[in-house]
Amino acid sequence: MLTDSLKKWRGQFLEQVADPFFMETMFDSMPDLFFYIKDVKGHYVLISDAIVERCGLKHKHEAIGKTAFDLFPEVMAKRYTEQDEKIIATGRPLIDSLDLTVFNNRRRGWCLTTKHPLRNRKNAIVGLACLSKDLIEPSTLGFVDEQLSAATDYVRENYSENISLEALAKIAHLSVSQLDRRIKRIFNLTTGQFIIKTRVDAVARLLLETEQPAGTIAIDCGFCDQSAMSKQFRQVTGFTPSAYRKFFAAEQI
Repeated sequence: MLTDSLKKWRGQFLEQVADPFFMETMFDSMPDLFFYIKDVKGHYVLISDAIVERCGLKHKHEAIGKTAFDLFPEVMAKRYTEQDEKIIATGRPLIDSLDLTVFNNRRRGWCLTTKHPLRNRKNAIVGLACLSKDLIEPSTLGFVDEQLSAATDYVRENYSENISLEALAKIAHLSVSQLDRRIKRIFNLTTGQFIIKTRVDAVARLLLETEQPAGTIAIDCGFCDQSAMSKQFRQVTGFTPSAYRKFFAAEQI
């Protein structure tokens, strides 16, 4: 846990950083990662060089102030925008979403995307930040398609329900074993572990963003009871739910 003096020191240091665009510069040196920041209306504020190249632009300034519909095919822009609007409305991050993209050779492919809301000092959401990584090998080998993306979307949207591997496999138009191999190739997790991770991520968010009791959170996140949630949560994070809430809530003060 950070002491008050360390928090003050850290805040003073960050206020001295002269270039607020240092993140953009840092990601420019990582051609396999796509980074951007948008405002609440979906306008690009910062983008990395990888996006400039991907969209066939010559300079970053051609994208600043534009939206996804100005840079990407409509079907992709619509999905990206729907994701953004949901994040802005709920304040909930999007973790490891399988999204359709177009590689630099103009071939269709898939990427793994994470987005987080950005807040001002009054805790109001003012935009979002996104980091995306191409899944070149899985895309080339045919490990990812719309059905697999639909299956992972289903987990993220229905983690509070009882999700069977058979039902997910049906959504993905695969056998259970085929689905497991593809999920593991992309996320380095079995399908069951992917479901648990999604639920644990939701538990962690609710522990910090709400004052709900652990038992209520357990049911809301798809666990049969508080004991089952605590066991899985500790295996994944190393914390009990109560210890996690106490430790990280103090970090946010």
